[in-house]
Amino acid sequence: MARKIEKPTIIESAGNKPKVIKEFFGRVNTNDNNVSIAVMKSPGGWIEPGQTPAFDEYTVVLKGVLHVKTDTEEFDIHAGESVIVSKNEWVQYSTPDHEGAEYVAVCLPAFSPETVHRDK
Repeated sequence: MARKIEKPTIIESAGNKPKVIKEFFGRVNTNDNNVSIAVMKSPGGWIEPGQTPAFDEYTVVLKGVLHVKTDTEEFDIHAGESVIVSKNEWVQYSTPDHEGAEYVAVCLPAFSPETVHRDK
């Protein structure tokens, strides 16, 4: 059965600066534990704590640059590029450029505060 989603839910973010997270599908907006799909907008200079999530995360950058750091490598993901981070892999996201970044994140299974396992 098709279902129209009227609007996303704004989710509180982690990090040194406020980031806008608009969850369209997921545990909060649609009560879906299987997948979360959110549009993120992070300001320049934003950095979040490292994490070892229990979900795969697929990210497509729409604007700006998203910096992705893992235990073994670092990437700058530019507009039009994408990255996948596998579950149980340590990762830290940031937006070092002054204009920040806008991107879409898809998590399988859905993101939750209990399964993101952020560094203390």
